[in-house]
Amino acid sequence: MESFELIAPCHFGLEAVLKKEITDLGYDVSNVDDGRVTFVGDNEAIARVNIWSRTAERVLVKLGSFHAESFEELFQGTRSLPLEKWIPSDGKFWVAKAASVKSRLFSPSDIQSIMKKAMVDRLGQVYHIEWFKEEGSDYPIRVFIKKDEVTVGLDTTGESLHKRDYRKLTAKAPIAENLAAALIMLTPWRDDRILVDPFCGSGTFPIEAALMASNMAPGYRRSFTAEKWLNVMSADIWADAREEAEDEIKQDVKTDIQGYDIDPKMSEIARANAKLAGVDEMIHFQTRPVSDLSHPKKYGFIITNPPYGERLEEKSELPELYRVLGERYNALDSWSMYLITSYEDVQKYIGRKADKNRKIYNGMLKTYFYQYMGPKPPKRSMGN
Repeated sequence: MESFELIAPCHFGLEAVLKKEITDLGYDVSNVDDGRVTFVGDNEAIARVNIWSRTAERVLVKLGSFHAESFEELFQGTRSLPLEKWIPSDGKFWVAKAASVKSRLFSPSDIQSIMKKAMVDRLGQVYHIEWFKEEGSDYPIRVFIKKDEVTVGLDTTGESLHKRDYRKLTAKAPIAENLAAALIMLTPWRDDRILVDPFCGSGTFPIEAALMASNMAPGYRRSFTAEKWLNVMSADIWADAREEAEDEIKQDVKTDIQGYDIDPKMSEIARANAKLAGVDEMIHFQTRPVSDLSHPKKYGFIITNPPYGERLEEKSELPELYRVLGERYNALDSWSMYLITSYEDVQKYIGRKADKNRKIYNGMLKTYFYQYMGPKPPKRSMGN
């Protein structure tokens, strides 16, 4: 099977997590850039990374890259790409997204328009067609331009990979599923350790942790754009990747994963989402304020996305909320706490400085992942 370069975009600041994930799946990473990881794979890799990646946004086939400072150079560069290798004569093709950073060409709509014309010109000559009906499968193109270097990718995914197809109902400010998964992967949490999210909202952190504990592939239940590309990918490739994912699920995993929310409606929503994800029996959801956060056991983890106070009316409530969170955390013996927030006075009200913090962009919002690290539990003796 032929190999080629694939590009997996991700949240800024989480490239290392995605790189490890792709390497663990067995593929060689060729480049890591801001917000994306490039790796070498084949058609099987397209299916497996789409189904298995917990942290990527999508998987793109790299069609090529070139330098362009003018629309003429953009047209000619796009026209030189081997589009017909992937896009059939009846394919529906368009530039779904154009992003530009520090480049002469910066208007997304103009970039999209020029590239579409170049694609029509190239494919028209190859297929001897003047007008494309575009009645077949979708072949969306995505382009990144950085310092006048154009990278063109064909989107195999469709709806972003953070759409696991379990979160039908959400909270006011839900955290993306792939961001939640990446943050859990930045911690030492494993399925034999306690995990509590005291601001669980629609349940994303507990559900993603349960999916990891049961080794359930996050894309196992959803569909992907490239599944309809029968001109280049056999349906067997997808069937085999799903069969592998099904075989890898761990049954009857014992976990202690809990989610609390002060709003009883959110507790119900979280339960419903967990059921759709197939992990409802692994998680205990409760209606409970953060002031009641407690646990009798040691060495647990708080992993959470507390309110940021992005709305002015909520800002005044944040000092007390973070103070109570810090108080309850300090009362837990030997626990670790990891929280993502854009609120700048977190450490002041928690009552201590984080051991580490990491800047992460949650969409366009700059946030920090504060890491309070508790001691490691003692190693179990061979007799236990």
